[in-house]
Amino acid sequence: MRPLDTSIKRALPFSRDRQLRRKFMIVDKQIPGNMRWGRLLEQLDKLAEDVALDYVHQFEPEARVVTAAVDDIALHVPGDITRDVYLRARINYVGRTSMEVGIRVDQDKEAEHSLAACYFTMVARTGEGEEAESLPIPSLEYESDLEKERYRAAIERRKSYRRQIDALEEPPSKEEFHHLRELHQAQEEEGFEGLLAGDLIRSSMERMYPDHENVPKKIFGGYVIRRAFELALMHAEEIAPNRPVFVRVNRINFLQPIRIGDKLDFTSRIVYTGDTSMSIEIDIERTSLDKVTKALSNTCVFTFVNVDEDMESQPVPTVYPTTYAEDERYLNAYRRRKKERQMEPAE
Repeated sequence: MRPLDTSIKRALPFSRDRQLRRKFMIVDKQIPGNMRWGRLLEQLDKLAEDVALDYVHQFEPEARVVTAAVDDIALHVPGDITRDVYLRARINYVGRTSMEVGIRVDQDKEAEHSLAACYFTMVARTGEGEEAESLPIPSLEYESDLEKERYRAAIERRKSYRRQIDALEEPPSKEEFHHLRELHQAQEEEGFEGLLAGDLIRSSMERMYPDHENVPKKIFGGYVIRRAFELALMHAEEIAPNRPVFVRVNRINFLQPIRIGDKLDFTSRIVYTGDTSMSIEIDIERTSLDKVTKALSNTCVFTFVNVDEDMESQPVPTVYPTTYAEDERYLNAYRRRKKERQMEPAE
């Protein structure tokens, strides 16, 4: 079986379905980029699950799949809520128990110009509760040059993430050390009124109810990441002089399943600002209904850019870290942004 054989296509007919269009609008007026990406993330997670599940069920009909990670969703151009959105998904890579599902988001029916590219890591599972375990699955056959290229790209994304994790252990370079020192020294100046990272932390709590269920007794991950995204966007609005718009999901990790009755504690931190961009990290901690289990369930990293009415990038205020932990988060975001700039095409 080839990656081509796993393909699923779906459409969101915004141009003719007014009710659907309203569900995906940020505000009820005409503004550029008026697309509710949190709700779209929910749709993308469900599509990734369906693609992976169709493949796994060919070998184990009782198996299920869970989202392990969302890696680097980059928005190429702002979405137009008055035009249809086309979602094209397929499996790019199959490992021993995991799969990468790639999804193109387009507003061009011929798929010549991509709105965004998305990559979901899904894991096959069998059994329930304490008996649940990862399920080995057969690999795909990569025949065409495009299939082989996507396979190699998926492998490289995995390696790149591991390198990023390893890099977190590296001490600051000389340039990074001087940058952090300047941020600390600025706080000692008389009349300093900058934004302190320690003051840019927000928290929200939510209970998980039966209507959020996906697989038996487990909460739909797409709903959880939609809530995280929406909280991050509202947090970004607190410091954006104009309007923050989504440009990147850097990473979402699913560390533990969330169950019906769990109480979720969302902690949002604005950890870094560049010239026009903001990096926001959200940790989600679950507490079981009986209060016996308390653990980190998700980590999320989002990037927003401050724009004016014409969607032109505008400056944002500097965020100043103070503690060692804040320095670490700032430096990680600083390194991510530097790497992203190196990967951006030249003008």
